[in-house]
Amino acid sequence: MGFYDDRVVPHLVHVACGMSALTPLRERTCAPLSGRMLEVGFGSGLNVGLYPDTVTEVAAVEPSDVGWRMAADRVAGSAVPIERSGLDGQELPFDDDSFDAALSTFTLCTIPDLGAALAEIRRVLRPGGTLAFLEHGLAPDEKVRTWQRRLEPIQKRIAGGCHLTRDVRAELTTAGFALGTVDSFYQPGVPKPHGALSLGTAQPA
Repeated sequence: MGFYDDRVVPHLVHVACGMSALTPLRERTCAPLSGRMLEVGFGSGLNVGLYPDTVTEVAAVEPSDVGWRMAADRVAGSAVPIERSGLDGQELPFDDDSFDAALSTFTLCTIPDLGAALAEIRRVLRPGGTLAFLEHGLAPDEKVRTWQRRLEPIQKRIAGGCHLTRDVRAELTTAGFALGTVDSFYQPGVPKPHGALSLGTAQPA
């Protein structure tokens, strides 16, 4: 990583994804989780404190040392044991069927090889395990999609490779997940090209 991506982007992501308006959405996303959990794109730990009591331990995958340092106080104060257990969501250092659940919030937009990462998450989830996600991506309206395509090159440069046009539902289905309930909506107070959200669950098919 260069200086900007390594040192600046984690702070930008913390501010953009740490808005208080997102806390209820994060709580909804975390609600179905239980057992041993994998969190891909742990970042600065913005989901810590929102995990339900049914979660017993968390394996945190986070490539940024800066992000992990920013999460230190949250990790130390967590009621659930959290261990940094990997650096790359595209190559997870875990055995097959290792986890009861997985969590991804505002992460799938940035992973360079999303197909590889989803295949890895599917591999390490036990049969019947749940992937819970809160992601932004391709908007349902063509006018908004047009703006997303225009803005995406800039977005990728300033936000660490973040894509605006990834179709979360389609990517999950292609990767072999069966979608559960998925709620798609525009986040209030955010420009629609950046605020087209999907919140839901999926299971290995």
